Amino acid sequence: METPRLSALPPRDPDPTATGALQGIRVLDLSRLVAGNMTTHLLADFGAEVIKVERPGKGDDLRAWKVEGVSTFWKVYGRSKRSIALDIRSAEGESILRRLIGHAQVLVENFVPGTLEGWGLGPDELLKLNPDLVILRVSGWGQTGPYAKRPGFGTLIEALSGFAHLNGYPDKPPALPPLALGDMIAGLYGAYAVMVGLHALRVGKARGQVIDLSLFEPLLSFLGPETVQVDVTGKASIRAGNESSHTAPRNVYPCADGTYLALSGSMQSMAEKIFDTIGRPELKTDPRFATNDARIVHRVLLDAIIGGFIAERSQADNLALFEAAGVTVGPIASVADLFTHPYVLGREAIVALGDPDRGSVAMPNITPRLSATPGVFRNAAPIVGQHSAEILAELDALDRKAQP
Repeated sequence: METPRLSALPPRDPDPTATGALQGIRVLDLSRLVAGNMTTHLLADFGAEVIKVERPGKGDDLRAWKVEGVSTFWKVYGRSKRSIALDIRSAEGESILRRLIGHAQVLVENFVPGTLEGWGLGPDELLKLNPDLVILRVSGWGQTGPYAKRPGFGTLIEALSGFAHLNGYPDKPPALPPLALGDMIAGLYGAYAVMVGLHALRVGKARGQVIDLSLFEPLLSFLGPETVQVDVTGKASIRAGNESSHTAPRNVYPCADGTYLALSGSMQSMAEKIFDTIGRPELKTDPRFATNDARIVHRVLLDAIIGGFIAERSQADNLALFEAAGVTVGPIASVADLFTHPYVLGREAIVALGDPDRGSVAMPNITPRLSATPGVFRNAAPIVGQHSAEILAELDALDRKAQP
């Protein structure tokens, strides 16, 4: 496979003076690995000042997730953050942390429940130090309940939530996702919850508060109607591979040249358009395929009809034919394919961010896009403690300013 060509990507040089919509919100990030970092990554993308509090020397465990010696996760989730190295279990480190807390708006942590309390820094103490602090506590199973003290890595959550049971093919074992899905979804909820907390503070609904965010509940919520379905039918959905238990046709189909297409006919009008495009207009009135409910029952036969048509043509020919007819179809692409894909280039969905180690590294652009207050790249992912002196000097200035 051709090596992705970074030269085709629009370069982005970080601008430490850039500001965003969340300028003035100071976030202390005590988290490790993905979920907490995802939350603070999203806040940093839109201008929040994220101070990453890391263990001296080692730093965030996410830094150890490397590919060919490069901390690929950290390059993305560490961007636009600043790093201070603190041993918060030492008297000096705890003292500095307490001072930082007094000037922060948000604190994010993902220690095992009870850890902060054991250090004398539980929510009651944090809110004494700063009554307006929004505290996000991320854990596998939540701060309460019978599993609170259990290890809660995303893999266990993806297993218990029902996701893995649904994912994969009916004749194969349940499939875990090939990425940190549970953590990343929790991170999205975390960023949303922090903004709710800050808004409540701004409009006088509340002062500081504690957000109890498990990894389990966000992933469960992403399963959408599955709980309703079980309540209605008494049965859980079964694995269906690339098929859908809610609509047909919907599948991945091989082309004549060894590539694949994804096709979906999730509306009646689209299903009928597919039948016309493959030269089978009679299927529109065939009782086996005339309605969505009927198509779901007979989806194996329907897939054989559509798949037979697609298998006779190359991916390019299929795409040209279906796209001309306005059918919802698209190619199966690898991430490497995206580096030269016209849609990705046209949208600048991937950018090459300036990086001190490699010149630049390719990563997803800031999402979503705001017209008046777009996101900003302030700096590349820092090394451990890179900004310690800078942050401590600012802290001294903040303390002096706060003195009567």
